[in-house]
Amino acid sequence: MQKRWDITQDAFDKFLAWLDSDRDRAGARYEDIRRRLISIFTCRGCRGGEDLADETINRVITRMEEIADTYTGDPMYYFYGVARNVHLEHVRKPAESFPLPIPESLEEKERRDQCLELCMKDFLPVDRRLVLEYYSKDKFAKIAQRKKMAERLGISGTGLRVRMHRIRASLQVCVETCLRPEA
Repeated sequence: MQKRWDITQDAFDKFLAWLDSDRDRAGARYEDIRRRLISIFTCRGCRGGEDLADETINRVITRMEEIADTYTGDPMYYFYGVARNVHLEHVRKPAESFPLPIPESLEEKERRDQCLELCMKDFLPVDRRLVLEYYSKDKFAKIAQRKKMAERLGISGTGLRVRMHRIRASLQVCVETCLRPEA
């Protein structure tokens, strides 16, 4: 079900404008919608509720050109409809969506860590610092840390999360490529 989404900054801006004309209120609305979607998926017993919520939001963003001018009413209801479809897909193919993790050996962990280090070296220094700073804190400290990061970068918390999502996705592809057995 999950596919790689290439959401442009322009598409994301249009999406936020659809949620609310004021960018700060739109960001807050986005956070609220995402929180509600996570709650819906979690209450339905789905593993990976955050991923399913992100999948739902990405699908709505990619449909913005088609729905923005004609959709009337609260956008949340549109999200509920898309979330329903995402949930149905998830339930139909649970083994493919979220396979059970296989315990890693010490050698596999070492290899994954080496690949991660190699991939991090390929990143631009600014992106490398961003990733390290973004994941440097836990629990409540990470909230304040990420808020400071967003302010320093001159973007919203949502913008920071989107930027990190893109960096994480390319990092994941790099690590998976590195881990692939050589043919």
